[in-house]
Amino acid sequence: TAYEELQSTNEELETTNEELQSTVEELETTNEELQSTNEELETMNEELQSTNEELQTMNDELRQRGEDLNLSNAFLESVLSSLQGGVAVVDQELRVLAWNQQAAELWGLREEEVDGKHLLNLDIGLPLERLRPLLRSCLGGETESQVVTLDAVNRRGKTIRCEVTCTPLVGGGDGVRGAIL
Repeated sequence: TAYEELQSTNEELETTNEELQSTVEELETTNEELQSTNEELETMNEELQSTNEELQTMNDELRQRGEDLNLSNAFLESVLSSLQGGVAVVDQELRVLAWNQQAAELWGLREEEVDGKHLLNLDIGLPLERLRPLLRSCLGGETESQVVTLDAVNRRGKTIRCEVTCTPLVGGGDGVRGAIL
């Protein structure tokens, strides 16, 4: 009986040993999978760090370009503000790109009110429709600069003689990009 019990216990131990060996093999496989996953994660982490460094470099460049653009805009604003006469800059479609303080003072519309608006649709005391031929030849590159004198009414209701000079806006090798009035 003791011998049979020992044999039964031995068989149970062998079964347990086989189960333990199977578990060890499963654990080794899981460990290998985890190591592989860890290596993949390390590779991904390195790639993400590299991408992050590239993005940081791009952000630094964009920040610098933004600062440069702000300086350029401030310079342009100071140039336009320093001019004695009212100045409007329009694109090829006659949308207002710039409008200096003297133009606002003369016609009663602030830059925010005219920005992006079609010049000929503005409600100012200048007969803008009479500028159409002048603008057409200027934007077509037919002339370097033209001057026309018109009767107008300023924002205070005073009748004035207004000399309008139209000069093509050129730059960047793109030909005529707009007009300066």
